[in-house]
Amino acid sequence: MEQLRVGSKQKKRRDLSERLLKGLIFLSAFITVGMLLWILSYIVFNGIKEVSWEFLTTSPKGEEGGILPMILNTIYIIVLALMISTPIGVLSAIYLVEYAKPGKTVRFIRFCTESLAGIPSIIYGLFGLIFFVTLLKWQFSMISGAVTLSIMVLPTMIRTTEEALKAIPNGYREASMGLGASKLRTVMKAVLPSALPGILAAIILNTGRIVGETAAVVMTAGMSPYIAKSASESGRTLAVHMYLLAKEGISFEKAYATATVLVIIVLLINLSTKLVAKLLSRDKDKV
Repeated sequence: MEQLRVGSKQKKRRDLSERLLKGLIFLSAFITVGMLLWILSYIVFNGIKEVSWEFLTTSPKGEEGGILPMILNTIYIIVLALMISTPIGVLSAIYLVEYAKPGKTVRFIRFCTESLAGIPSIIYGLFGLIFFVTLLKWQFSMISGAVTLSIMVLPTMIRTTEEALKAIPNGYREASMGLGASKLRTVMKAVLPSALPGILAAIILNTGRIVGETAAVVMTAGMSPYIAKSASESGRTLAVHMYLLAKEGISFEKAYATATVLVIIVLLINLSTKLVAKLLSRDKDKV
């Protein structure tokens, strides 16, 4: 009887702990979503009234004008940086997961990757300024900014792709190689397509970081308020333009409007990437 009473008390304590833990989990999720919605709604509420066709299609002229050059420069530098960082990051992850044998070399590469991830962005900017802008004489240009940003986002690209590749069951590899496929063909035809959602998640994360970066961009791509006609020309991105509008006190209304456009562009890129991932997964399932 006494044992039954003790067992009942333990069960009640366990149930109480589980309910408490579940409550904390829901509370954390609610706080996270609530903060995101609050920040987004605050920015959009203050900025949407300034967004107009003229604002989106004209160049800035002091307190007047729009942000067309900044929109195009932002898209330009995103495409350039992703074109550089994505293949390097994916191939590095494939080497670490599929080919490299555990040992000092792999540990050293992972240590370097983790160290790069913890470096502040202004250090990347300083490195880009000294090496690309000054030493290689690339000047303040989109290519200087894109390469610097590529180095900055490379750790995220590698680690996220690594986790996506590790999540693929070994049965995929064994079945492919059991049918006579080579290691490379197994990776390219069986492993990589299955890891595509994880790779796209890395691209989304990197896009968000590239779009929001200011310090590294200012020190490498410059602040020219014109449309960059080539990779060797300087250009100002939306984040840098917003920073200047707010810091110089030129127009807080236009700074909020620029932030609103920035948020909308990031959302559109995220939705487009998810749509592509969904279409690719559907095609793969049909095969």
